[in-house]
Amino acid sequence: MLEEKFINELGQGTRQAYSQLIDDYEQKVFATCISFVPNKEDAEDIAQEVFVEVFKSIKKFKAKSKLSTWIYRIATNKCLEFIRKKNTKKRFAYMQSIFGNEIPFDKTKYFTEFNHPGVLLENKEKSATIFKAIHQLPEAQKTVFTLHKVDGKSYKEISEIMEKSLSSLESLMFRAKKNLQQQLEYYYKNEN
Repeated sequence: MLEEKFINELGQGTRQAYSQLIDDYEQKVFATCISFVPNKEDAEDIAQEVFVEVFKSIKKFKAKSKLSTWIYRIATNKCLEFIRKKNTKKRFAYMQSIFGNEIPFDKTKYFTEFNHPGVLLENKEKSATIFKAIHQLPEAQKTVFTLHKVDGKSYKEISEIMEKSLSSLESLMFRAKKNLQQQLEYYYKNEN
Protein backbone atom coordinates (compact mmCIF):
# COMPACT_ATOMS: atom_id res chain seq x y z
CA MET A 1 0.00 0.00 0.00
CA LEU A 2 1.44 3.37 -0.94
CA GLU A 3 2.21 5.56 2.04
CA GLU A 4 0.12 8.52 0.84
CA LYS A 5 -2.92 6.30 0.23
CA PHE A 6 -2.35 4.60 3.59
CA ILE A 7 -2.18 7.95 5.40
CA ASN A 8 -5.43 9.06 3.71
CA GLU A 9 -7.15 5.85 4.81
CA LEU A 10 -5.89 6.36 8.36
CA GLY A 11 -7.27 9.90 8.23
CA GLN A 12 -10.65 8.53 7.19
CA GLY A 13 -10.55 6.17 10.16
CA THR A 14 -10.90 2.91 8.25
CA ARG A 15 -10.61 -0.25 10.32
CA GLN A 16 -8.38 -1.86 7.66
CA ALA A 17 -5.87 1.02 7.81
CA TYR A 18 -5.76 0.95 11.60
CA SER A 19 -5.20 -2.84 11.55
CA GLN A 20 -2.43 -2.35 8.99
CA LEU A 21 -0.85 0.34 11.19
CA ILE A 22 -0.82 -2.03 14.15
CA ASP A 23 0.55 -4.91 12.05
CA ASP A 24 3.33 -2.77 10.57
CA TYR A 25 4.43 -0.89 13.68
CA GLU A 26 3.35 -2.74 16.83
CA GLN A 27 6.64 -4.58 17.42
CA LYS A 28 8.78 -1.63 16.34
CA VAL A 29 7.00 0.81 18.65
CA PHE A 30 7.12 -1.66 21.54
CA ALA A 31 10.86 -2.16 20.97
CA THR A 32 11.40 1.60 21.18
CA CYS A 33 9.25 1.87 24.32
CA ILE A 34 10.98 -1.02 26.11
CA SER A 35 14.33 0.59 25.30
CA PHE A 36 13.34 3.72 27.23
CA VAL A 37 11.16 2.12 29.91
CA PRO A 38 12.57 -1.33 30.75
CA ASN A 39 9.33 -2.65 32.21
CA LYS A 40 7.17 -4.76 29.88
CA GLU A 41 3.77 -3.68 31.22
CA ASP A 42 4.61 0.03 31.18
CA ALA A 43 6.14 -0.25 27.70
CA GLU A 44 2.99 -1.97 26.43
CA ASP A 45 0.81 0.78 27.94
CA ILE A 46 2.94 3.49 26.35
CA ALA A 47 2.85 1.69 22.99
CA GLN A 48 -0.96 1.68 23.15
CA GLU A 49 -0.91 5.41 23.90
CA VAL A 50 1.32 5.91 20.85
CA PHE A 51 -1.20 4.24 18.54
CA VAL A 52 -4.08 6.19 20.03
CA GLU A 53 -2.10 9.41 19.49
CA VAL A 54 -1.20 8.44 15.92
CA PHE A 55 -4.81 7.67 15.10
CA LYS A 56 -6.08 10.90 16.73
CA SER A 57 -3.40 13.09 15.13
CA ILE A 58 -3.02 11.56 11.67
CA LYS A 59 -4.92 14.44 10.06
CA LYS A 60 -2.26 16.84 11.41
CA PHE A 61 0.56 14.80 9.82
CA LYS A 62 2.12 17.06 7.18
CA ALA A 63 4.32 14.42 5.50
CA LYS A 64 7.49 16.50 5.99
CA SER A 65 9.07 13.24 7.14
CA LYS A 66 8.22 9.59 6.62
CA LEU A 67 5.26 8.19 8.54
CA SER A 68 7.60 5.85 10.44
CA THR A 69 9.75 8.79 11.58
CA TRP A 70 6.67 10.62 12.83
CA ILE A 71 5.51 7.51 14.71
CA TYR A 72 8.96 7.06 16.32
CA ARG A 73 8.93 10.73 17.34
CA ILE A 74 5.58 10.20 19.06
CA ALA A 75 6.85 7.01 20.74
CA THR A 76 10.01 8.72 21.96
CA ASN A 77 8.07 11.70 23.29
CA LYS A 78 5.53 9.44 25.05
CA CYS A 79 8.36 7.52 26.72
CA LEU A 80 10.12 10.69 27.87
CA GLU A 81 6.80 12.09 29.11
CA PHE A 82 6.20 8.87 31.08
CA ILE A 83 9.66 9.06 32.65
CA ARG A 84 9.20 12.74 33.57
CA LYS A 85 5.82 12.02 35.18
CA LYS A 86 7.22 9.04 37.08
CA ASN A 87 10.11 11.14 38.41
CA THR A 88 7.90 14.13 39.25
CA LYS A 89 5.49 12.01 41.26
CA LYS A 90 8.34 10.57 43.29
CA ARG A 91 10.52 13.64 43.59
CA PHE A 92 9.00 15.00 46.79
CA ALA A 93 7.22 11.88 47.98
CA TYR A 94 8.11 10.24 51.26
CA MET A 95 7.49 6.67 52.33
CA GLN A 96 6.69 5.59 55.85
CA SER A 97 8.63 2.55 57.02
CA ILE A 98 7.13 0.01 59.34
CA PHE A 99 8.50 2.00 62.28
CA GLY A 100 7.01 5.27 61.07
CA ASN A 101 10.31 6.80 59.97
CA GLU A 102 10.18 9.02 56.92
CA ILE A 103 12.48 7.74 54.21
CA PRO A 104 13.11 9.83 51.09
CA PHE A 105 11.97 7.98 47.99
CA ASP A 106 14.71 7.40 45.42
CA LYS A 107 13.44 8.66 42.07
CA THR A 108 15.81 6.33 40.22
CA LYS A 109 14.40 3.22 41.94
CA TYR A 110 11.94 2.67 39.13
CA PHE A 111 14.78 1.82 36.81
CA THR A 112 16.24 -0.73 39.20
CA GLU A 113 12.97 -2.67 38.98
CA PHE A 114 14.32 -4.11 35.77
CA ASN A 115 11.93 -6.23 33.73
CA HIS A 116 13.18 -6.13 30.13
CA PRO A 117 11.98 -9.28 28.30
CA GLY A 118 14.95 -9.40 25.91
CA VAL A 119 17.63 -9.76 28.59
CA LEU A 120 18.76 -13.18 29.79
CA LEU A 121 18.45 -13.85 33.50
CA GLU A 122 22.22 -13.98 34.07
CA ASN A 123 22.63 -10.56 32.43
CA LYS A 124 19.78 -8.85 34.29
CA GLU A 125 21.92 -7.31 37.05
CA LYS A 126 24.49 -5.89 34.63
CA SER A 127 21.76 -4.68 32.25
CA ALA A 128 19.78 -3.11 35.09
CA THR A 129 22.90 -1.19 36.15
CA ILE A 130 23.47 0.02 32.58
CA PHE A 131 19.82 1.03 32.09
CA LYS A 132 19.86 2.85 35.42
CA ALA A 133 22.97 4.77 34.31
CA ILE A 134 21.37 5.59 30.94
CA HIS A 135 18.29 6.96 32.67
CA GLN A 136 20.43 9.28 34.78
CA LEU A 137 21.73 11.02 31.66
CA PRO A 138 20.28 14.40 30.66
CA GLU A 139 17.19 13.87 28.49
CA ALA A 140 18.72 14.71 25.09
CA GLN A 141 21.77 12.50 25.72
CA LYS A 142 19.55 9.66 26.96
CA THR A 143 17.34 9.94 23.88
CA VAL A 144 20.22 9.87 21.37
CA PHE A 145 22.03 7.06 23.20
CA THR A 146 18.90 4.92 23.52
CA LEU A 147 17.75 5.39 19.93
CA HIS A 148 21.23 4.71 18.53
CA LYS A 149 22.78 2.10 20.82
CA VAL A 150 19.71 0.28 22.13
CA ASP A 151 17.26 0.64 19.22
CA GLY A 152 19.94 0.55 16.51
CA LYS A 153 18.70 3.63 14.63
CA SER A 154 21.09 5.51 12.36
CA TYR A 155 22.09 9.11 13.10
CA LYS A 156 20.07 10.15 10.04
CA GLU A 157 16.91 8.53 11.44
CA ILE A 158 17.55 10.02 14.88
CA SER A 159 18.12 13.42 13.30
CA GLU A 160 14.66 13.23 11.74
CA ILE A 161 13.01 11.89 14.91
CA MET A 162 14.57 14.49 17.21
CA GLU A 163 14.69 17.26 14.60
CA LYS A 164 18.36 17.98 15.36
CA SER A 165 21.43 18.29 13.16
CA LEU A 166 23.87 15.41 12.76
CA SER A 167 26.68 17.38 14.41
CA SER A 168 24.42 18.10 17.37
CA LEU A 169 23.63 14.38 17.70
CA GLU A 170 27.30 13.42 17.50
CA SER A 171 28.07 15.91 20.26
CA LEU A 172 25.24 14.57 22.42
CA MET A 173 26.42 10.99 21.85
CA PHE A 174 29.99 11.90 22.78
CA ARG A 175 28.83 13.51 26.04
CA ALA A 176 26.47 10.60 26.76
CA LYS A 177 29.27 8.06 26.37
CA LYS A 178 31.59 10.14 28.54
CA ASN A 179 28.93 10.51 31.27
CA LEU A 180 28.10 6.80 31.17
CA GLN A 181 31.75 5.88 31.37
CA GLN A 182 32.15 8.05 34.48
CA GLN A 183 28.97 6.71 36.11
CA LEU A 184 29.79 3.07 35.42
CA GLU A 185 33.42 3.50 36.43
CA TYR A 186 32.27 4.97 39.76
CA TYR A 187 29.74 2.14 40.19
CA TYR A 188 32.23 -0.66 39.50
CA LYS A 189 34.93 0.90 41.71
CA ASN A 190 32.44 1.02 44.58
CA GLU A 191 31.25 -2.55 43.94
CA ASN A 192 34.71 -4.08 44.37
